[in-house]
Amino acid sequence: MFTHVYFGTNDIEKARAFWDATMGALGYAAAPYPNGLIYPSASGAVVVAKPADGASATSANGHTLGFAAKSYAEVDAFHDNGVAAGGTSEGAPGFRPNSPGNMYGAYLRDPDGNKICAYAPNVGPKD
Repeated sequence: MFTHVYFGTNDIEKARAFWDATMGALGYAAAPYPNGLIYPSASGAVVVAKPADGASATSANGHTLGFAAKSYAEVDAFHDNGVAAGGTSEGAPGFRPNSPGNMYGAYLRDPDGNKICAYAPNVGPKD
């Protein structure tokens, strides 16, 4: 559906701690990328770097990028790792009645204020 998404950051090292923790929980690792970070996959990539125009990075109000998780445990790890690595919770892990199929998800903001989430399919009650 997309080739990549680009998040601006004002602090690469804070961003690296957060994005390595959250993307690692979903099974992705950073690859070399000039002036920032890139987390490639077979269907696209997440880039985290300084804005190309040289201005300060700001978060977009109303924008959320959702990542696919394979299990409830991955969603939990995504959220826990993100908070531990300097992010803030925007919604603890749990079932989301307003999502298609009442999926299991969690929301975070990265250190620059960007909002992300991870969702796993609802496969029944959480043990």
